[in-house]
Parts: sequence; structure tokens; C-alpha cells
Amino acid sequence: MKKTAIVIGATGLVGSQLVQQLLGDDRFEKVVIFVRRKSGWANPKLVEHIVDFNQMDHWKEQIRGDILFSALGTTLKKAGSKQAQFKIDYTYQYEVAEAAAQNGVSRYVLISSAGASPKSKIFYSRMKGELDEAVQKLSFQKIAILRPSFLNGDRKEERTGEKVMLKISRWATQFAFKKYRPIKDKTVAKAMIHVALSDDLSSGKFMYELDEIFPLAGE
Repeated sequence: MKKTAIVIGATGLVGSQLVQQLLGDDRFEKVVIFVRRKSGWANPKLVEHIVDFNQMDHWKEQIRGDILFSALGTTLKKAGSKQAQFKIDYTYQYEVAEAAAQNGVSRYVLISSAGASPKSKIFYSRMKGELDEAVQKLSFQKIAILRPSFLNGDRKEERTGEKVMLKISRWATQFAFKKYRPIKDKTVAKAMIHVALSDDLSSGKFMYELDEIFPLAGE
């Protein structure tokens, strides 16, 4: 039976790759995205909702389908403050996940981050860890959380610091710490779809760290 996928963060680095793969996947009959502005994509399988994440009560009943893919996120620089980043990376994602679970969506796949921990002294890692912990308490039949290393892909916005770290990571992982090697956006998207549909992982909570993600995408 073909599935309906729901995606938030659809226009981001991994999210855009995920949507394109879902649209080309015959196992999905519909791809529903919730975005703040028009994506510019046209496909008969695509259902696009332009929404205000601060007014979720107005549209949360539309979060219905089989699988919720959560790839929403921003940087501190773009958000402007830790409070604003927390709202996007934690609050919005949690509230959408909570509504989806209440609406009967059975499976949930979340992109987190390497080093995520609610006990971390680093704001970003702590925020991601807190979200990972919170969503696992929701009533999904299956929850899969992916914690990739540095993401490699063509971003719409310039991230100088991230480019530098990516170059360092590529160099360093040639000699040691191979599990921290960069991962392509397409690879993460493919892995997300695999864990969402895998029959042998039909229920439960699953966490995939760093280089554990590559095999999920057949790499």
C-alpha cells in the first residue's frame, strides 16, 4: 500500500533532497510539505501548504499521513539569537511531531546532530539532545533519529564557518576518526526513507549515529 509522507524543513539542505527522492519513489502516492513560502516545485504528487509555524493551531489538523519526516533547522547567525534558534529547531519541530502523533501518524523520522545530548554544555548540542529525548515520549509506533556528522551539499546560503569545518573534517577523517567523515545530503535523505519504510524495523525507537547512517543508504 502506497504511503503519504509529510515533510517539514522541506526547502533546507537535506529536506529538499528528501522531497525530490520521495516524489520519485513509487512507494509514496503523496508528499505533503509545510513551508513558510512557496517552494517553486511542481509535481502531481506534491501537496504544498504555506503556513505560519507560530500559528500552528490553525493548521495542525492537516498534519495527517503515514510518516512524518522532520528536517527543520537553522543557524544561530540566521536566527539572530539563541531564543529564536530554539524556537525553530526545537519548539516548531516538537509541536509538529506532537500534532502528528495526536492525528494518528504512525512513523516519525528526525534529523538530529552528532554530539546531541541534553546534558551538553554546548547550546546547539543540548538543544538537539533535548528534542531527541522529548519526541521519544510521543505516541508514534516507530521513531527513528539520525545523528549525522558534517553535512555535505549545495546550500542556498553561504556558511563560511561550516565550509571551513567541512574541509578540516575531510582532511582529518582520511587519517583517523573515520566515523566523523562528512555525509552528503542525498545520503541522509536516502537513509531517512529507508528507515521509515523498513519492515524489519516496523516499531520501536531507533537511533543512528554518524557512520551508522551510510549503510542505511546502501553506502
